[in-house]
Amino acid sequence: MRHSLAVFLLLTLAACSSVSEDSSKKSAEEMYKTAKASLDEKSYEPAIKGFESLQSRYPYGQYAQQAQLEIAYAYFKQNDPISAISAADRFIKQYPNNPHVDYAYYLKGLANFNADIGMFGMAAGQDPTERDPKAAQDSFDAFRDLVSRFPASKYAPDSILRMQYLINSLAKYDIHVARYYLRRGAYISAVNRAKDVLTEFPNSTSAQDALLILVQGYDALDKKELRDDAQRVLDLNFPRHTAQAE
Repeated sequence: MRHSLAVFLLLTLAACSSVSEDSSKKSAEEMYKTAKASLDEKSYEPAIKGFESLQSRYPYGQYAQQAQLEIAYAYFKQNDPISAISAADRFIKQYPNNPHVDYAYYLKGLANFNADIGMFGMAAGQDPTERDPKAAQDSFDAFRDLVSRFPASKYAPDSILRMQYLINSLAKYDIHVARYYLRRGAYISAVNRAKDVLTEFPNSTSAQDALLILVQGYDALDKKELRDDAQRVLDLNFPRHTAQAE
């Protein structure tokens, strides 16, 4: 009789445990669905709070992981790139083996990309290549990480296109700086900056400008042999180039 009672108690406890686990999973799922509904309705602040509450109550499991990724996305859609990048970084560090970690890299790249060519700079009529290139460089690094780590990712093709845009943007920034040095008579600095463009961004749209700056810089420095070498490369690759840098 005692043996039967013990078996009964064990079965009862097991059943309660199973019900408790099912209830826990269901509660996490319900919290996720509620927060996701807010996100779909573009109510980003309630969505973020909902996902954060889910993580606080259920810090482990698939819903906690997905919630972190949704938080990053919500901040991105809320035009808060700093918070979006921070949330994406946390996801990458905490869940490096998650099947959606490639999207975290992509989202990080997008957040920096938008920060570089954001609405505020465009509205002010400012050329984005004249601004601090840090956001562009960070965006490029994130896209490069995605492409190198996950070449088969569905986000890789778009990342490659954005990387090419960023290469051109970073090269143009260096050209702006090199021209500034030319105007100030800092010819060595102008030459070095132009050489950086040709070395770091050889396939950018600024190669012609870089070569022209080399010609002008070497000419000002009375480095005739180097000037002539740069001129030959310029004439060979860009036979219709303009005579002077802008």
